[in-house]
Amino acid sequence: MENPVAQLKDTLARARTEISKVIIGQQEVVDLALVAIFSNQHALIEGVPGVAKTLLVRSLGQVLGCEFGRIQFTPDLMPADITGTNIFNLQKNDFTLVRGPIFTTFLLADEINRAPAKTQSALLQAMQERTVTIDRESHPLPANFTVFATQNPVESEGTYPLAEAQKDRFMLKISMSPPERTDELLLARRSLGADSPEAVLNRGEVQHVITSEDLAALRFQLRQITLRDELVAYAVDLVRATRTHEAVLVGAGPRASQSLLLASRAWAALEGRDFVTPDDIKRLSKPVLEHRLILRPEFELEGATVSEAIERILQSVPVPR
Repeated sequence: MENPVAQLKDTLARARTEISKVIIGQQEVVDLALVAIFSNQHALIEGVPGVAKTLLVRSLGQVLGCEFGRIQFTPDLMPADITGTNIFNLQKNDFTLVRGPIFTTFLLADEINRAPAKTQSALLQAMQERTVTIDRESHPLPANFTVFATQNPVESEGTYPLAEAQKDRFMLKISMSPPERTDELLLARRSLGADSPEAVLNRGEVQHVITSEDLAALRFQLRQITLRDELVAYAVDLVRATRTHEAVLVGAGPRASQSLLLASRAWAALEGRDFVTPDDIKRLSKPVLEHRLILRPEFELEGATVSEAIERILQSVPVPR
């Protein structure tokens, strides 16, 4: 019988291969998205328009056999536009539930910061409990429900910053930058013919690696990845250090410690290992912590960044041997 951890490694490797048929370059972005999915968490994707954020999530849904849905957030979007509502049916003389686009498996919340806080909050219960409440009645979402929310980092006019409680629900912040010149040249050439990434995906040339039903079983196998107690303590100490660092006004909470450990375990599986190393935790620290920290205004005025604060914290906390 095949080793369950070996099966997980093989699945992740095949998923990478299939997604690479559509997403050119951006390997780290793909890996972080897989980390979020296999950890059963959510991800915040930040990048300028045109870097294939939507295409990434569509491709993940195709490869992992999961339904894909998209919501374009706008200032006039109401909570019921996301969750759905009960409409009176004259033929049945009763109310019928019309489900909103949130009832999917992989949900792309496009430009989530364009919607007001009331609409953003409609996602909170869904992200935390995978349940939607409509007219006091709860409706379960799929077990693999995952939110990928996007933000444009260079355009802030007409936007509403995410509440700290909502940002904390995202396991990772994935930064998508424009591709390298070689990758962009390849993308430009492919777009001139019949092999553009969108055409490849629409033709069904990206194969299913697993089904949505298999995903939960594979996710369970992550528990067999070895995570030593001293590494658990290291991750907790890193997060706790964010609360006392001189440049940080608001540090990360306990949920960040949990996210860092879960992400490091999934990253080890992506790397083909059945054990976590200190480098895994250090590597995932920035994606896990960056969106959770708020710098003190005086340090921001001096040009300090959250990334620099995280680097200094990593240097200050002793690494277990």
